[in-house]
Amino acid sequence: MHRLRLGLAALAAFFACSVPATFAEDAAPAPRDPPKEEPPKADPPVKPEEAPKPSVAPAFTAKDLDGKDRTLAEFAGKWVVLEWVNPGCPYVKKFYNPGVMQALQKKYVEKGVVWLSVCSTNPNHKDYKTVEQWKAHVAEAKVGSTAVLLDSDGVVGKAYGALRTPEIRIVCPKGTLQYVGAVDDNKDAKADPAVARNYVAEFLDAVLAGKTPEVTSTTAYG
Repeated sequence: MHRLRLGLAALAAFFACSVPATFAEDAAPAPRDPPKEEPPKADPPVKPEEAPKPSVAPAFTAKDLDGKDRTLAEFAGKWVVLEWVNPGCPYVKKFYNPGVMQALQKKYVEKGVVWLSVCSTNPNHKDYKTVEQWKAHVAEAKVGSTAVLLDSDGVVGKAYGALRTPEIRIVCPKGTLQYVGAVDDNKDAKADPAVARNYVAEFLDAVLAGKTPEVTSTTAYG
C-alpha cells in the first residue's frame, strides 16, 4: 500500500509539471501580429497591342514664369516631356521632396530633351501659386525643368486630358504623343520613388538610344 501511494504521488507531480501535447489545444493561442498591408501598386502598363496609337499632340500657348509665351511649335524637332505638377499634392511631394523629379529633369534636359512643368491649378484652389510664389518654389526646390508653364485656366490640361498630378505626356520630335500616363509603378504616396520602376526614364532612355520603348501607356495616379 505504501508503494502504491508513492507511485500515485510521483505520477501526480509529473502531470502537474507537464503539458501533454494532447492538452496543448486547450491553451490560449499566442497573439499574432496583424498582417502587413501590401503597398498599393499602380495599374499594370497597357499592353502594346492595346495602347493608344500615336496621335498629333495638341498645339498650345502658355506663359512661363517670366511672362513669355511658350508654344509646343517652338520645340519642334525635340523630345518634349509635359509634366503636370502641383507642389501641394502629396504625390508630387513624393517625387520632389527627395529630389527624384529634379534629378530626372536635369538628366534629360542635359541630353537635349525639353521638359515643361505644367501647372493647371485653378486660382480658387488652396494650392494655387502666384508667379512670385512659383519663382520662390523653383529656387527652393531646385526645379530642373526647361520651363514652368502656368495653365490656370486649364486649357492645356484639358487639351491633353491631364487630370492628376503628377501626370506625364511625351511628345516626339515629329509632334506626336508617344507616352501617356504615370511617372512610375508605385502609387503609394509614401513609397520611395528611387526604387520604383520609372516609366518615364525607361521610355526616354530607349528612344534616345534609338530603340523602341517597351511601355507607352500607363494609368496615372495622384
